Amino acid sequence: MPKVKGIRRRWMTNSIGVVLFVILFAIAAFSVSLGSYYYATLSNGLQTRAEYVVEFFGDYSTQSEYYQHVVTYVNNNYEGKDKVEMQFLGANGTIRFSTFGLAAYSLPGTPDIAGALDEENPQTTPWTGKDPSTGEHIMAVTAPVLVNGRAVAAVRYVTSLRLVDRQMIFIVSITAAVGLVILLLVYFSNLYFVKSIVEPVAGITEITKRIAGGSYGVQIEKQHDDEIGDLTDAINDMSAQIDQAEKLKSEFISSVSHELRTPLTAINGWAETIQRGEVRDAEDVRKGMGIIVSEAKRLTNMVEELLEFSRIEDGRFTLSVEPVDLKAEFEDAVYTYREFFRKDGIELTYEDDEEEFPPVDADPERLRQVFCNLMDNAAKHGGSGGRIDCAIRREEEWALITIRDYGPGVPVDELPHLKTKFYKGSSKARGSGIGLAVCDEIVGRHGGELTIGNAEGGGCLVTIRLPVGMPMAGT
Repeated sequence: MPKVKGIRRRWMTNSIGVVLFVILFAIAAFSVSLGSYYYATLSNGLQTRAEYVVEFFGDYSTQSEYYQHVVTYVNNNYEGKDKVEMQFLGANGTIRFSTFGLAAYSLPGTPDIAGALDEENPQTTPWTGKDPSTGEHIMAVTAPVLVNGRAVAAVRYVTSLRLVDRQMIFIVSITAAVGLVILLLVYFSNLYFVKSIVEPVAGITEITKRIAGGSYGVQIEKQHDDEIGDLTDAINDMSAQIDQAEKLKSEFISSVSHELRTPLTAINGWAETIQRGEVRDAEDVRKGMGIIVSEAKRLTNMVEELLEFSRIEDGRFTLSVEPVDLKAEFEDAVYTYREFFRKDGIELTYEDDEEEFPPVDADPERLRQVFCNLMDNAAKHGGSGGRIDCAIRREEEWALITIRDYGPGVPVDELPHLKTKFYKGSSKARGSGIGLAVCDEIVGRHGGELTIGNAEGGGCLVTIRLPVGMPMAGT
């Protein structure tokens, strides 16, 4: 038996153990049933013959007449002398006549004789056991010869069970051999089955160790379209996603480093220039200070995004919920950015359906963060279109907020990944690649949905769906 371990050993031990127990139990039950059937059949046959002989001699009322006709019956009517011994016993249990001749005048003293010659209740009695004189395994049936209700003699049939036992042993051996063949078939089929599971699992384990060791993106060859195949697909998908995440992280680190270096360079350059007094014109100083403030604000926003993302990742991201006027919050963001965009040559329009919105339970700071981030993205990636449209409207129990730019839009293959952390796509605009991921998390925490797509006629369309519930009484 090949050496097995782990799952294979447990599987083989449990399955083979159960099958072995079932086979042994079946062989034992079959042996007992077979023995009972053979012995019962033989015993019934001997009992029938003994009772027939007793009935045949029942008309003789004296022992002298009884024994006189015994020899005549045996010599003329008895068949099977070489297989079954026929004995005639006296009232004291002594064998008076035997077809084998060797047992004559002996006193066997077996339970069947005692039962047949019982003074109070004589009856035909079978018995199976060892012959007291020879030690041979025999079966005996003794029937009483009754005269006036009293046993005056008995007829006893005795046969050796050697052939029967041999036949039973042969049949049980054949049964055991069949059981062994079944056990071997089960063993080898289980061995093959377990091998078909253990070897792929071992291969998967090896690949996962490689993935854990840093070989991200490595794939496992799928061999079967079953549960192991499903596991293979899941691990391959995990490996691909980890590889993608690692690439995104590397790109993110490179991008953030670049994004931080650019404003820091501008801040340091202008600060050193002003510090050394190389700029004497007040207008140039004011311009330099404006650049320093602008770049410092951009650095602050980037750090805030990183902090928000860190809170989301480690579970520290929380909302400070309070009743909020959703429309007022969105209008404040629109009015704030309208002047900023005008300086950059971008027209910001706002459309309001004039329907009243009930107060909603939300975090106003987080919602304002989402609105500002999305408007900033619209200007950053689609400001070349010179126009950004914002709108808010009510649809049953939802508030729909849309922000559309008229820029080049988003490549179709990049749309599903825009909300993925660190993803920047093909855009050349500055950014960390986590702003949309943070916005999506905030909207999701409010029970809403953030979707991004391309608008008809060009440009990108961002839609925010937030639940507002039923209108308050009196509105």
